[in-house]
Amino acid sequence: MRTKTSVHRYSIKHFIEHDLIHGIWHVDNGIFFTIKELFTRPGHSIREFVNGKRVGYFSFVTLLLLILGISHFLSEYAQVKISDLMPESSKGAMNDIQEFTMKYPKTVLLITIPFYSIFSFLWFRKSKLNLTEHFVLNSYKTVAESLIGLLFLLLTILYTDIKVLTIIYSFINLFTLVYAFWFYRQFFSTFGYSKKSLIIRSVGVVFSYMFLSLLVGLIMAIMKYGK
Repeated sequence: MRTKTSVHRYSIKHFIEHDLIHGIWHVDNGIFFTIKELFTRPGHSIREFVNGKRVGYFSFVTLLLLILGISHFLSEYAQVKISDLMPESSKGAMNDIQEFTMKYPKTVLLITIPFYSIFSFLWFRKSKLNLTEHFVLNSYKTVAESLIGLLFLLLTILYTDIKVLTIIYSFINLFTLVYAFWFYRQFFSTFGYSKKSLIIRSVGVVFSYMFLSLLVGLIMAIMKYGK
C-alpha cells in the first residue's frame, strides 16, 4: 500500500534523469544513515524510500560505485582470494558460472540486480510496483551485500588462515540468503499478503535465482563437455 507521503513513482525516465546522473555527479549526506537502515530495517526503509521518503538516503548508484571502487582498490592487497577458499576436490566439479562467480564476485553482484528484479516483480505482482521500482529495491539489497563483501575483503588483507576464512565465508553466504529473505519479507509486508504467502514468495524470489543459476550452469556444462 502506498503512503500519502509518496511524491512520485519510479520510472525509467526518473531513474536516468535523477538517480543515475545525480548519483554520479553529486555526493549527498546520509551514507551512514543509509547503511544503518539497510542493516536494521532494510525492507521497511527501502519501501519508504520507493514511496517517496527519500530525504536523508544516499543514492544507491553512488553507493554502489563507491563500494565497487574501494573493493577494486583493496583487492590488490588481499592475501587470500575467494578461489583459495574452495577445496581442491570441488574445484574440478565447478561449472563455468561458478568459476566466473569466484573470479569476478563484484561483477556478478551487479549482474544479479536485473534478474532479482524480474523475479521479485513476478512473485510480488500484487504489489503493483513497476519493474523500475523493483530494480531500485534490489539495487539497495545489492548495496548491503556489497558492503558485506567489502568487510570480508578487508579481513582477507589482515588475516590469512584459510580454514578460518573458509568458515567465515560459508557463514557470509548463508547470511546473504537470510538477508535477502528478511529484506523481501519486510519490504512487501504492507501490500496485503498473508504471513504464509509473504514467506513463500520471499523464499521464492531467492530460490528462483538460485535455480536459474543452476540451470544455466548445467546447460553450459552440457554444451562444453557434450561436444
